[in-house]
Amino acid sequence: MKKNSIFTVAVLAAVVTLAPSLNAGNCAAGKSTSASTCAAGKDIVALASGAENFKTLVAAVKAAGLVETLQGKGPFTVFAPTDEAFAKLPAGTVEDLLKPENKDKLASILKYHVVPGKVLSADVKTMEAKTALGQNVKLKVSESGVMVDSAKVIKTDLLAENGVIHVIDSVILPNS
Repeated sequence: MKKNSIFTVAVLAAVVTLAPSLNAGNCAAGKSTSASTCAAGKDIVALASGAENFKTLVAAVKAAGLVETLQGKGPFTVFAPTDEAFAKLPAGTVEDLLKPENKDKLASILKYHVVPGKVLSADVKTMEAKTALGQNVKLKVSESGVMVDSAKVIKTDLLAENGVIHVIDSVILPNS
């Protein structure tokens, strides 16, 4: 997908995006050594909204009607694709998923990125974990890092008051 398309979607979604938090953005962007300190008082949505690299994810969460859920008590572990990860999808995919008639499909994809409970990087091992969608995601730990299905974990342990975000380099898709 062209970056211009992603940017257009992100700009349109910005009208309804939660006000970004400078501290949350710094944590998510890796500008702080202590994510737990930065994210104090921030839920998963606020943390992602304040980050430069989650604009498409935040737009998708809003379009799928999952904001209140991810602002809830939790805890949640979110494997969060970056804007670049969404850009790897075929042209038009994100725009199509953001349409109201595709809300259920989008919600299913996003729920596949969420594991109930708070799983920190120190707790991850090669295993399968049940997602909020009810399907299992495969986690594989190796010398080259951690994989979630076919996505590589590129940053870990971005702590929010109701869970944790682990940043991934690709969008993972549930079984149809």
